[in-house]
Amino acid sequence: MMLLGKKHSRWRMQLKVSAWEWTVSFAKFLKTLLDVMLSLLMLITLSPVFVITALIIYLTDPGPVFYIAPRVGLDGAKFGFIKFRSMFINADKLKDELLEQNESAGGVIFKMKKDPRVTRIGRFIRRFSIDELPQLINVLKGDMSLVGPRPPLPREVLEYTLEDRKRLHVKPGITCLWQIEGRSEIPFEQQVQLDMQYIRSQGIWNDLKILLKTIPAVIGGKGAY
Repeated sequence: MMLLGKKHSRWRMQLKVSAWEWTVSFAKFLKTLLDVMLSLLMLITLSPVFVITALIIYLTDPGPVFYIAPRVGLDGAKFGFIKFRSMFINADKLKDELLEQNESAGGVIFKMKKDPRVTRIGRFIRRFSIDELPQLINVLKGDMSLVGPRPPLPREVLEYTLEDRKRLHVKPGITCLWQIEGRSEIPFEQQVQLDMQYIRSQGIWNDLKILLKTIPAVIGGKGAY
């Protein structure tokens, strides 16, 4: 009887583990499906915005329309992060000269409200997050999700604590909790806290709520620079 009891207990445990693994896998499948469907829909719907933005960027400051830079994604994997170019072509070289003027609390990320590297059209597309739209391509490629912690620069990850690195355990996203709470006005430590809050409570309905709240946040432009 004891042997049968142990076998039954082991079988129930295996069943629970299998049910949990299936639930997690199905949740990931739903999130991926949501990412692909919404990204395709948005790319098609916003295609006129893509064309107009690309033309204005090129006409006002001739050069590449897109800016592709390395970012750190899921489990530390690097990928090419796509944005509409909002800065002058030599912006990366000038960044080291501006580090002392960093206005981001915490010092890990770099932010300036009046960054001299940003073009005139760049300020406009940043104000309304138009520069972020090409990241929908990153979502289709599987590098990013619609919702998740924002992907950091490799140099920023070097300054991460062990707690900060937990943000890398999920796929990065276009929008997140701190993006709808105040964006660049949120100190880095609070960004990490909000990202961890999202990771602990992530789910399809939570993602949909964040996506819906992103719309008024973008229109309002709070913390966008």
